[in-house]
Amino acid sequence: MHNEFTAVIAPAPEGGYAAYCLEIPAVGEGETLEECRQNLREAILLMLTDRRETERKEAPPGAWEERLEVVE
Repeated sequence: MHNEFTAVIAPAPEGGYAAYCLEIPAVGEGETLEECRQNLREAILLMLTDRRETERKEAPPGAWEERLEVVE
């Protein structure tokens, strides 16, 4: 599944970089920009996986899943 998220990245006061996602609560950090981006990607993936698993358990009987495309 293809997803795009907005990352806000800035130099960290202690060195390296820190980042967060505007759309969901996920943060990342790293010594290099690419390390920071990858860390944020992994945090986003973990958040989405956890959220999907949690919400699937709460679905009422007879509910189903569908894929939706959202274009801004």
